[in-house]
Amino acid sequence: MTGRTHDLAAFTALGLVVLSHPLENVTLSTAIVAVVANMIGGIAPDIDQPTAPFWRNLPIGGIAGRTIAKLLGGHRFLSHSIIGIFLFGLGAHYLLDLLHPSFPKLNMQIIWWAFMIGFISHLIMDTITREGVPWLLPIPIKFGIPPLKVFRIETGGFMERFVIFTGLLLFNGYLYFANYSKFIDILKNHIK
Repeated sequence: MTGRTHDLAAFTALGLVVLSHPLENVTLSTAIVAVVANMIGGIAPDIDQPTAPFWRNLPIGGIAGRTIAKLLGGHRFLSHSIIGIFLFGLGAHYLLDLLHPSFPKLNMQIIWWAFMIGFISHLIMDTITREGVPWLLPIPIKFGIPPLKVFRIETGGFMERFVIFTGLLLFNGYLYFANYSKFIDILKNHIK
């Protein structure tokens, strides 16, 4: 999947989780940082791809991207597995713990969960692509849905751009329209 599809899928997953598990009171700053963390989580598994937009936007991104890609075993390897979920989750948790003293009003647990929701949504979306995902590393088998590659989505192809992306947009429109009062309640009564 392309970056914009991953971003939209991460945002969609976060919206679904917030609707099904309403938050306690959170600060506005926590809510904003959580949405940003969700977007970062939505593209974080592609840190193993040296040509990813993340690396292109950094001054030494080319060198850093190639180095990280080698450390993670290449694209769609370690960062696209259950082990990767665990390692990235641990790394994000450690980083947020380090940052917490500097930002004591932020609820780092909510931010961590938002990151992880984005991260896992990325792997789920990549599972429906032709390349699949090696969920069970070190077993090097890439899993995909449906099982036959011919029926899966081509990254950046017509189905992704016009069916999946458009479908996610329409679903978000429906989700927020159908649950308008619930979202307004969350904004008014749970975000301080």
